[in-house]
Amino acid sequence: MQYRKDKNGNPLSVLGYGCMRFTRKGGGIDIDKAEQEIMAAIRGGVNYFDTAFIYPGSEVALGEILERNGVRDKVNIATKLPQYLIQHGSAFDRYFNEELKRLRTDHVDYYLLHQMSDFAQWEKLQRLGIEDWIAEKKYIGAIRNIGFSYHGTSAHFLKILAAYDWDFCQIQYNYRDEHTQAGVIGLRAAAERGIPVVIMEPLRGGKLVNLLPDAAKKVIAGNERGWMPAEWAFRWLYNQPEVTVVLSGMNSLEMVAENLRTASEARVGEFSEKDFALIRQVNEEIRRKEKVGCTGCGYCMPCPHGVDIPTTFRCYNTMFCESRPSGRFQYAQSVSFAREPAFATQCVGCGKCERYCPQGIPIRQMLKEADKALRPLRYRIFTALYRRMVFRRG
Repeated sequence: MQYRKDKNGNPLSVLGYGCMRFTRKGGGIDIDKAEQEIMAAIRGGVNYFDTAFIYPGSEVALGEILERNGVRDKVNIATKLPQYLIQHGSAFDRYFNEELKRLRTDHVDYYLLHQMSDFAQWEKLQRLGIEDWIAEKKYIGAIRNIGFSYHGTSAHFLKILAAYDWDFCQIQYNYRDEHTQAGVIGLRAAAERGIPVVIMEPLRGGKLVNLLPDAAKKVIAGNERGWMPAEWAFRWLYNQPEVTVVLSGMNSLEMVAENLRTASEARVGEFSEKDFALIRQVNEEIRRKEKVGCTGCGYCMPCPHGVDIPTTFRCYNTMFCESRPSGRFQYAQSVSFAREPAFATQCVGCGKCERYCPQGIPIRQMLKEADKALRPLRYRIFTALYRRMVFRRG
């Protein structure tokens, strides 16, 4: 494992463990499986674990696993304050204390203001006393480093970056998002201030692996490097000295092992012009196929009317990145044949989802387009008959 340093010179593993995508079992997290994967990562040198208040069961699972194995003091926990839920200053302690309880710890090593997207959010938090609250928590050692995670334009990112003496920040960044959200402008601006940058969505929710168009897969498969799609994405990031930690939502031992290998081998500046040319070609192939820029992060959920937004968009993209039957089959399995209806037609246009979407997707309009593509008339008729037959008693 390689390490890059935080603002105070402490080593952080270049590979961080994103705890949003633990495998689920029986309505909750498969704790035994997650434990095997987390401990394999720790043995491989990973010392940065990222979770959040709103990731269902994630903080509890991470706290239990670290305590059970006696490794809390060997790793850094990063979790997040749900700033979008806060209306009064008293809520800072309420949420933070709940997180400490879930994580079974007395301090958070890296604490983030979650999902900042515009400067007005920071101004609101200032009015509620966030700066004094942070100062108090840092003074007593309950928070070791303070930062923010960001989804928004580079202009607002730069304003937030300059508004406070941050210890670190977290941005969505990958070879598809080089010039969107905070982007490379934000990455370099943070580095110029000596602020470490943690990267989320390095694979765009797996899209840069599982949803690559066949033409892009062929470009990668034919390259003499022999790197797999995920490895290209990670190495593109590790190639940049401004990147401190790259998060990966690992949910298999094979994924942990592969990412550990890449994190041990990749070097700053290893990319050649030929490598960059391959990335440009892959990007072009993706642009030819993609319909919705959804990463599957789930921030739009839950929909108050039951629409499964991420799954709808994933299946819609699959129709064009793979095949129409494949996308429709996946949709049938995950939505059409589920007991609880989650169709796009249940959308009433309230717009709540769009307020929380990090990608700024016009979700309401895209849901209409996706539903039309995923459920042509014959599919609607078959689905209705199937549901009437199977769920007629419930």
